Amino acid sequence: MTTLFVEADGGSRGNPGIAGSGALVRNEAGQILATKATPLGKASNNVAEYTGLIEGLRLARDLDPQASVEVKLDSKLVVEQMSGRWKIKHEDMKRLAAEAATILPPMQVRYTWIPRKDNGDADALSNEAMDACAAGSAWDPSRSRIRPVA
Repeated sequence: MTTLFVEADGGSRGNPGIAGSGALVRNEAGQILATKATPLGKASNNVAEYTGLIEGLRLARDLDPQASVEVKLDSKLVVEQMSGRWKIKHEDMKRLAAEAATILPPMQVRYTWIPRKDNGDADALSNEAMDACAAGSAWDPSRSRIRPVA
């Protein structure tokens, strides 16, 4: 079985404020296979983090719906909630967690917390999304510094 690695992040300039998420998928060799940055308008940091997760899981599913997926996030909240160890109290988070849980079968997905310093590519994508949001434009993957292998 193939293993794919999702790295995801989200941020908000102001909380809530201009928000965006970023996600990418790597193969077992560490090559980036797909990327996505999503400008979100005005949203909270947690909404942005969950959106990054959702977009990353969709990218992985589109690449290989049968793959085993390890999701790496620097959001302890999202990792613990999606792993079922922490209760989800906020309605927006419940809705987003439920959406994330339907993208791939839960038995195919594992969640791992990583330090922020190890999540630089997803962080860069989320910042590109926030920059696009602030400019009132869509994210342009051709101008991204984080690019999939050809």
